[in-house]
Amino acid sequence: MLSSKDGKMIILSSPSGAGKTTLAKKISKEKNYKISVSHTTRAPRPNEIDGVDYFFISEVTFKKLIEKKAFLEHAKVFQNLYGSTKEKVFNNLRNGYNVLFDIDWQGTQQIKNQTLSFELVSFFILPPSKKVLNERLISRGEKNNEIIDMRMKQFDKDVLHWVDYDYVVINEDLNKCYEEIIGYLEKTLVYNKTKIESHIKKLI
Repeated sequence: MLSSKDGKMIILSSPSGAGKTTLAKKISKEKNYKISVSHTTRAPRPNEIDGVDYFFISEVTFKKLIEKKAFLEHAKVFQNLYGSTKEKVFNNLRNGYNVLFDIDWQGTQQIKNQTLSFELVSFFILPPSKKVLNERLISRGEKNNEIIDMRMKQFDKDVLHWVDYDYVVINEDLNKCYEEIIGYLEKTLVYNKTKIESHIKKLI
């Protein structure tokens, strides 16, 4: 049963490089939402801090958490494992905090397939173009051309999952995209799905 005192679960998903992590941090800072810090088996990027950006753990430790059913969702993305643990998420929700999830479409499907006693709102974030996406992947410190090419190829598959989300937004300008997400959450904006369908056709 939903409680008016509980927080909401808010999912932000996107193809790699479209800006979901930056948006999650901005929403958390501006609105005092809690970010669900995921566990991952991948190596930290420059400037990432263990316990703040992710909990960086070994594959062995990750698989032990799976065995203990500690994860609300988990998925393999680009050969690395990612997962959100239940305990802290549920505690924050019961204490009235909105909780943000920075996860991919696989994790989103797992959460949506569960019967949970919390309101869930999901967002899929798109780049303005493939060219901009490629530039963002490079600007965030990715120098391996093979990895960039892999992420760009994966984009064509990931973008097809936009239909599974409550809202889709285009991250051309960070502040405008942030305002749009908040507008949908606070029900001050009307969703224009036709605009999104037109943008999807351009991207694919």
